[in-house]
Amino acid sequence: MASDFEEIDLSRIKTVSIRERGSKVGLREFGDTVKGAHAFARWRESLPGQLAVQRLEELTAAIRHAAAGEGEIVWMIGAHVIKCGLSRYLIELMKKGYITAIAMNGAAAIHDFEIASFGETSEDVPGNLERGIFGFARETAEGCFAAVSKGRGEGWGLGESIGRSLGGAEIPNRRFSILAAARHFGIPATVHVAVGTDIIHQHPGFDGAAWGELSARDFRILAARIERLGRAGGVVLNIGSAVILPEVFLKAFSIARNLGAPFDRLTACNMDMMQHYRARENVLVRPTGFGGAAIAITGHHEIMVPLLYSFLMS
Repeated sequence: MASDFEEIDLSRIKTVSIRERGSKVGLREFGDTVKGAHAFARWRESLPGQLAVQRLEELTAAIRHAAAGEGEIVWMIGAHVIKCGLSRYLIELMKKGYITAIAMNGAAAIHDFEIASFGETSEDVPGNLERGIFGFARETAEGCFAAVSKGRGEGWGLGESIGRSLGGAEIPNRRFSILAAARHFGIPATVHVAVGTDIIHQHPGFDGAAWGELSARDFRILAARIERLGRAGGVVLNIGSAVILPEVFLKAFSIARNLGAPFDRLTACNMDMMQHYRARENVLVRPTGFGGAAIAITGHHEIMVPLLYSFLMS
């Protein structure tokens, strides 16, 4: 029986090339993982041991402690982290053992796909809305749909499916892909989508059943890592996701608690330009109620992520 209500016919839409769409962010704006060496160490030592500096030192110590032992280090990122050109920092942190699992929302995965495939991402939203083409880059949609179709047949999760598709020699900028790097290092990278929030959902080829199936698999993969985090201890960081990942994390946390994980050695950090309600409650306050520490650091990602990277490397 069909719905009583009319659905829009997406076959009527017109797509454009990503080159015609235009992008605001390219590889030339991406940050480089230059280490500060002795000069940075001296600068770091000169900082006051107060407030945000103290919290950054505590976070650095907790990540190092987890990396030195059996602890988990779970990074959850929003799309802004990639748009700000921070991919190389996270890839290097994976390589060094400072990330053991990474979760992202759908928009972050799309930016990662575009950077690896085309060397550019992030369109002019107001301008393209006026032109009637916002979100209609055909190459992005077609590439992501192909990755999901392949992954569904193989039983992969959404992050693994896109990561595998970006790891081939034919992908020109694959070394900038977080998803491809996670696949290379054997680190679970999960993608958590809400249907209707991402540009590829506007395209007629979008298969909600396939994307939902793979994202549900990723939720279970992430939940397994959160259970390990609750038992072995470690760190969870939420960087730049105000709603999706704090909600996903709390449900994964609840599963782990149901299975008996104590979470008595957890360090939880929320790092964002402002401290949003869900991130504060779902990442910091509620999960650390069983023991551990909550760290809130407020600042721009393009400054704070390289700063944390330098603290860890110095």
